[in-house]
Amino acid sequence: MPIPEDVTGDEIDKDVRQELQSLPKTLAEDVAKNLVMVARLIDEDPEGAYAYSKVALRLASRVAAVREAGGFAAYANQKYSEALAEFRAARRMTGSAELWPVMADCERGLGRPEKALEMAGAPEVHKLDKAGQVEMRLVAAGARRDMGQLDAAIVTLQSPELASNSVQPWTARLRYAYADALLAAGREGEAREWFAKAVEADRDGSTDASDRLAELDGVEFVDAFDDSDDSEDTDDTDDRDASDGGDAERVEVEDDKD
Repeated sequence: MPIPEDVTGDEIDKDVRQELQSLPKTLAEDVAKNLVMVARLIDEDPEGAYAYSKVALRLASRVAAVREAGGFAAYANQKYSEALAEFRAARRMTGSAELWPVMADCERGLGRPEKALEMAGAPEVHKLDKAGQVEMRLVAAGARRDMGQLDAAIVTLQSPELASNSVQPWTARLRYAYADALLAAGREGEAREWFAKAVEADRDGSTDASDRLAELDGVEFVDAFDDSDDSEDTDDTDDRDASDGGDAERVEVEDDKD
């Protein structure tokens, strides 16, 4: 796999770099560059990230960080069985419970929500930091929804973290999940309130809470210029500006609520 010239391998986390010190210098550099590419592509090009992760695994499968990266790349491509295997390998190497929530979510992806719920009640959860515990709560609520237990999913998400007014990295996703569960249960008014709270906390646009809120408020997006109208117009004397035939503007149309 080609590596862009601007990738040096120095971009990786210092803890990962330390892990790679067990490898020969040249090999460590090659692995580091592939790990950088995994991190760079995993959101926008998960298939590309997966390809680079396979190279890293071929070069250094005994390094926990490489197994973890392989797991996340497989997870991003919905290869849940493979992801779970890589996460388990990484966990055996490190002894850390950090990957426990994403391992449980892999169980959900494999159609085993009961197993995910079992993991949510395991002792490993108590070893997680606050972010990990919130993530585990989100996975458990998702498992409840997988099983058609909407009310239980809502209760699962009700927590001090949800009630807190402080904004943490997980706040937007937690509020969003709660709003979505409320909406699925037919509690539209409460759902709107929590989608609005999710918008307030979503500083980096990690959710589509603003779009969901707009839908509930009756706001829709339409094309200002419909190409079908242009095709019906056969008048060659039409002297509209060329710009009128370009990309359609996006305008908001709000239903009249009076």
